[in-house]
Amino acid sequence: MRRASKNSAVVAGVGMIPFAKPGASDNYDMMGARALRLALEDAALDYGDIAQAYVGYVYGDSTCGQKALYRVGMTGIPVVNVNNNCSTGSSALFLARQAIESGAADCVLALGFEQMRPGALGSIFEDRPSPFDAFDAECEALVGNAQVPLALRYFGGAGLEHMKKYGTRLEDFAAVRAKASRHATNNPLALFRTEISAGQVMASPEIWPGVMHRLMACPPTCGAAAAVLVSEGFAARHGLDTRVRIAAQAMTTDFESTFASHDMMRLVGYDMTAAAARQVYEAAGIGAGDVDVVELHDCFAQNELITYEALGLCAEGGAQQFIADGDNTYGGKVVTNPSGGLLSKGHPLGATGLAQCYELTHQLRGTADARQVEGARLALQHNLGLGGACVVTLYEAG
Repeated sequence: MRRASKNSAVVAGVGMIPFAKPGASDNYDMMGARALRLALEDAALDYGDIAQAYVGYVYGDSTCGQKALYRVGMTGIPVVNVNNNCSTGSSALFLARQAIESGAADCVLALGFEQMRPGALGSIFEDRPSPFDAFDAECEALVGNAQVPLALRYFGGAGLEHMKKYGTRLEDFAAVRAKASRHATNNPLALFRTEISAGQVMASPEIWPGVMHRLMACPPTCGAAAAVLVSEGFAARHGLDTRVRIAAQAMTTDFESTFASHDMMRLVGYDMTAAAARQVYEAAGIGAGDVDVVELHDCFAQNELITYEALGLCAEGGAQQFIADGDNTYGGKVVTNPSGGLLSKGHPLGATGLAQCYELTHQLRGTADARQVEGARLALQHNLGLGGACVVTLYEAG
């Protein structure tokens, strides 16, 4: 590992509430305030110590961040509301980390929450151009107008592309989903904690014949998570926990190849992921093989499999063997989604990136209980939003 900068961001505290089905949660402001209080308690800080806040959510009116924060305190600090689709939580974290490393602030909050509706994701504003117009057109050109929800068509189409290129089978995606369920049995904050087999995944209803079964998709979820980042100097002055710091982080957006390659995997962010991962590995002076534990964006089992290759955890085309060898779980090369991932834990869009931070912070502290990855020293986070943005973060145990 390369030496951290003198202003490297320390993860002083994290908080997360149990994720719930739509209609079974508190309102967004109450969820956000609960996660914030938990993060402050974990950090042994007061709300008055926070100098800036970055608050992420996708479905909500402007200044929802203030609504949640004001339940905890009103101190006049800058509050920036963030919306970057499914990578919103990690985008808030990216901004908080930049504030610390630049010296703009010594104690910064990143908070994410989502109050979702049942059913598939859909557009709210129908009276103006959609940011997905070009994506939708390319998706239809590549996979046709399949009668399935659009997000499923995107990621199912990407999985179909991988199957055609490399001979991947539906059973391989089912194995990813089964692994997620095994991991989630040990996570009290996960939405689904019942172990299921790959056979049960394959027996679940086909929602796109030959491409996707219902249990291969993550559920709509409500929830909140938070992280308090501080500078090393602030941590020393206040006697805070410095066991976990951000060693490197990168955010990327789409490249011309997203459309020019006419490849469904690239349409859903493969090149964004690969580029962000390369930047992080180079900045930290490590390789993918040095990582001990990963929380990655498994909105569909198909995307988890594709992301193994994009992050360099295995060679391109090698994901099928990677799964078959058990290299994606305990006892293998790298434990992926020990939390159960989005597939089992749930996916409240604005909270997901910070829920990943919560899990990896506990892994590096050695406080993940039955989910603990033995000897974890380096942890990688991958959070992806179509439209698009990808954030990859490397955490290091101090």
